[in-house]
Amino acid sequence: MGKILVIGAGGQLGQCLKTVATRRSIADIVFPSETDANILNQAGLETLLAKEQPAFVINCAAYTAVDKAEDEVALARAVNETGAANLAIACAAHGAALIHVSTDFVFEGNEVKLLVEDDIANPINVYGQTKLDGEKAVIALLKEHFILRTSWLYSEYANNFVKTMLKLGADRDELNIIADQVGTPTYAIDLANAIFDIIAADSVAFGVYHYSNEGVTSWFDFAKAIFDISETNVKANPIPGSAYPTKAARPAFSVMDKSKIKNTFKLTIPYWRDSLVACIAKLQ
Repeated sequence: MGKILVIGAGGQLGQCLKTVATRRSIADIVFPSETDANILNQAGLETLLAKEQPAFVINCAAYTAVDKAEDEVALARAVNETGAANLAIACAAHGAALIHVSTDFVFEGNEVKLLVEDDIANPINVYGQTKLDGEKAVIALLKEHFILRTSWLYSEYANNFVKTMLKLGADRDELNIIADQVGTPTYAIDLANAIFDIIAADSVAFGVYHYSNEGVTSWFDFAKAIFDISETNVKANPIPGSAYPTKAARPAFSVMDKSKIKNTFKLTIPYWRDSLVACIAKLQ
């Protein structure tokens, strides 16, 4: 496998990678602090990669506050585009392959079809645009890259929709949930497993891949599943997105086709509700 270096180790996916690495007895893996692995510090990245000499770098560091990004454009661009470019340059200099995590938000999501990797990306918010620009930077600067677009990430770690719903459901009698935005929830533990499977495959099938759990749902139905599985007694009301305006526009339909990643790396991807059951069991 070679040594693995995880950037953004303190975030949700970084913590899931740590958990899965322990379960899979992956010992040759480094989770540096944010200070030592600041993707905005090019010299620091060069020093880190020169010291660790990883075969693979996993980039989980990202600016993910979708609405705040509309106001903090420069910061979102710095982290999601410049940071990705800095890391790609460092990987190229030290012979490391980069696994870079991106998002379904690179798509406009205005038609009901499964999104494949070479569909035209046309983001409708700042977050999506900066993530797309980060993808482009990685592609331009480093041949040895795997870009993994994912969607609706949740886990037992950090802040996410599942934990928010469990907290609100315990505090309130009734909740209004958007029902006209459709996608696929992804358990970050499953994504972490997929990343290690890609590394273990020792493949040079570099490029862009889509990974989410299997299946399709709306935010409303996702919330209903959370309440049903956790036996949380709260009334959920479906509302249109127009009834809950947000600063950043969201794709209406962003379900991704996973055929490419499944066929290339022989992956079996869990159904979203099965993974949600596993996560809620951990949280309870």
